[in-house]
Amino acid sequence: MVLDRESGAVIQHARFRDLARFLKAGDLLVLNQTRVIPARLFGRKVPTGGRVELLLLRRVEAQTWETLVGGKRMKPGRRVQLDDGPMAKIIEDLGGARRLVRFDTPLHNTLDDIGKMPLPPYIHEKLDRPERYQTVYAREPGSAAAPTAGLHFTPLLLERLQQQGVQVTTVTLHVGLDTFAPVTEDNPQEHQIHTEWCQVSPEAATVINQCREQGGRVIAVGTTSVRTLESAASEKTGSSYFVKPIVGPTDLFILPGYQFKIVDGMITNFHLPRSTLIMLVSAFFGRENTLAAYEIAKQEKYRFYSFGDAMLIL
Repeated sequence: MVLDRESGAVIQHARFRDLARFLKAGDLLVLNQTRVIPARLFGRKVPTGGRVELLLLRRVEAQTWETLVGGKRMKPGRRVQLDDGPMAKIIEDLGGARRLVRFDTPLHNTLDDIGKMPLPPYIHEKLDRPERYQTVYAREPGSAAAPTAGLHFTPLLLERLQQQGVQVTTVTLHVGLDTFAPVTEDNPQEHQIHTEWCQVSPEAATVINQCREQGGRVIAVGTTSVRTLESAASEKTGSSYFVKPIVGPTDLFILPGYQFKIVDGMITNFHLPRSTLIMLVSAFFGRENTLAAYEIAKQEKYRFYSFGDAMLIL
């Protein structure tokens, strides 16, 4: 679905492979190159043998991870023997199901063997090819979920776009599950959004700033790229904002009323209601415009969520 940001209108319906029709030489696609890790682990409590599920969210130190733990009475001090893996120990209760967990050995050498891909709960089929839940440009391991707007791209499509004069650069934001947590507060500003690690390299910042200086459009692929770019916005210089290199956590929560500084266009999938993702899209496209577009999407039988269809907002 192709949308005009200024008018709020649906321009037309198209195939994603026809993306080049809507971009022009000098535009810049910004891709999130994060790679999903096999973050779902299984084990048994020691010494009782009760089953436990761990979902890795964020590495804190070499052997310590912030983790979602599924199981009863998972208090600090509880030990878990992972299936075909090392021993783990709960060292801190972070609230809810969130725990700080220390493993006896670093996981980076064994994770591919003992971990499972953390597919969204609404996907019930077994994923025979884990690469289907990775973008073709995924490079930096660290995410608990895929930046799904990028799943539409193929190497051939990216090559065609670059031959047309569309530039491509990458940033990194490691996606945590809080991205998908529903907003339950009546006032969304009271919702606590947790931090996610992101990076804009000096090289990427230079490419982005040159695009802006030369009048090109910065088009973020996915809400994670939007959040990264807006987190990297510098103080206003003259009449424009520019991007500075950053590395570290961001807790930027984009709601309607937010003034975008860097992003001129966005490619995104259709999101769950009451999510921070649909609120970000509403901030960019307007709440009423977004709701109207979603109604059209339902009428036109668009597919929603991770493996669904996309919208291009320009």
